[in-house]
Amino acid sequence: MKEKNVQELEDMIKNNNDFILLDVRTENEVLVSKISDKSYHIPMNDIPSRISELDNNKEIIVYCKSGKRSARVCEYLSNNKFSNIYNLKGGILAWSNEIDSNILII
Repeated sequence: MKEKNVQELEDMIKNNNDFILLDVRTENEVLVSKISDKSYHIPMNDIPSRISELDNNKEIIVYCKSGKRSARVCEYLSNNKFSNIYNLKGGILAWSNEIDSNILII
């Protein structure tokens, strides 16, 4: 599985790269914090029924709290003909530790 680290993601956000930042955490987790206002939220369990909302032509970076749920979503998307998928290594925990310590984690 392909991964991006939080520094790579930060650069992509700063450079206004065209990609989808897919947040697969629960609604409650997203209400507390998110990496970017540009994050697109689909809870992990809703991915199968909402997969059509994702653009297969764009790079998609998937994140959750630690990287475990997002890794499962990456695998699911790869098995459903998505090819430009990356897991955010360490998830929002890594973002909080390395980029923005103001991020709250539940």
